Amino acid sequence: MVRHCAAACLFFAAALLAACGKETNTASPASAPGAPESAKTQALEAGAVALQDKPPIEAINAYLDGFHFYSGQPKAQVEAHHYCAIVNEDVTQCVIYDGNRQDAKLVGIEYIVSARLFAGLPPEEKTLWHSHVHEVKSGQLFAPGIPDVAEKELMQKLIGTYGKTWHTWHSHGGDALPLGIPQLMMGFTADGQADAAMVAERDRRFGIDSTAKRKQREELPAPAIDPGADAWQKGQVVQLADPTSVTTAQSAPAPGAHGAPSQPSSAAQR
Repeated sequence: MVRHCAAACLFFAAALLAACGKETNTASPASAPGAPESAKTQALEAGAVALQDKPPIEAINAYLDGFHFYSGQPKAQVEAHHYCAIVNEDVTQCVIYDGNRQDAKLVGIEYIVSARLFAGLPPEEKTLWHSHVHEVKSGQLFAPGIPDVAEKELMQKLIGTYGKTWHTWHSHGGDALPLGIPQLMMGFTADGQADAAMVAERDRRFGIDSTAKRKQREELPAPAIDPGADAWQKGQVVQLADPTSVTTAQSAPAPGAHGAPSQPSSAAQR
């Protein structure tokens, strides 16, 4: 019990420190069309800040940076800035942005559940979720702005969890607005899958070393992964077909490029 409480205290300390971090060094790749804010809009914003409570937003207290790829398109890879709120010991919910500056676009959501809850999901539901073991062990997932000891404790909590992620704005592919159909995202599960240049560029921007983090996390036990997760590895790809063809026309990446998928996979469309 004492060890569990210590871990929980460290986790919340890490979350609070992350919320206070100043790692505002990643600009949004998209510039949304529209007129600049008017003086009236700015006044309304200032009034809202001063007068309105925002409990759901204020509950966001952890910042994680990592990478996703479009289910069925493993070469379509994007960096994802997660701002997360802890619902309880087994459930966390995150909003995902394409940067960490004020101009960042809200591009998706991720729900994170414990292994205990994931084990109880129906087999069909599990195909929508990805594991976090490799993301943690590889050093690709990290929490900007917190001490290594607190981050390691946070990663120990996350390593056995599962995430369900949808991206709704394909800004990395060039979409200036949230066009088309939401797309299911997955996480990397083995070395060689993530674009090394993408990871290196992220590391440079944040002043970190993923390889060093990988070394620091060697002693973290890697839990067994539920065979129902990461279904794409077994050829069971789930993706939403986009009848608008908007993202396919404007965001089709070249092989190995980052952005929205060139077209939804036909392996298991929903």
